[in-house]
Amino acid sequence: MKMKEKIIKYIKENRVSTTEIADCMGKSGLLENANALNKGKFKVGNIKWVYAYYESNWPLHEQIQDVNANDIIMIEAFHCGERATIGELVAKYLLLYRSAAAIISNANMRDGARLIKENYPIWCRRLTPIGCFNTPIEQPLDYDLLHEHREKYDGSIAVCDDSGVVIIPKIYHTKEFLEKVKHIEEQEDLWFECLDHKKWNTYDIVCRKKYLD
Repeated sequence: MKMKEKIIKYIKENRVSTTEIADCMGKSGLLENANALNKGKFKVGNIKWVYAYYESNWPLHEQIQDVNANDIIMIEAFHCGERATIGELVAKYLLLYRSAAAIISNANMRDGARLIKENYPIWCRRLTPIGCFNTPIEQPLDYDLLHEHREKYDGSIAVCDDSGVVIIPKIYHTKEFLEKVKHIEEQEDLWFECLDHKKWNTYDIVCRKKYLD
């Protein structure tokens, strides 16, 4: 099993929170404006990065044809203003017919009533009834921007819960990072043991680390 798969497996089996994962990366990794649409969801997996641009989701429809099962689909929107990139149709296609694990986006989505009713695992900026146009685009997206974002997100790991979405970049897909995740899980267990059973105050637990004495 590859190290990336081991990291995903450990996080999934132990439900390691986005808070703990961010702490393992020096309190970083947040995908801004990606908020949980439906509460109580926990998802982790490989990111399949796709995008819409210039107020059209035509390119997005082209890109999602080769989504793999258990991928987390990350949608970015460039020059789309406040328009939604997708709604119920695309969400259902990805989550039910392509067996994607979740959809994450820092852009808006539409068909909110249906997305909520179906309890889909979706994280997005917010909801709106106004969507992108479904028209082909002659002008390509800026190459440097496209390359930068694809390199940054495609093939990374996303961890998603009620607090939001944290991205684990490819540079962290290492044995050292997995050990750090395991360590922080053990530390959390120890901290709550000190709080719940020893009744220590948080200054002694977090700051003084009295348990090391």
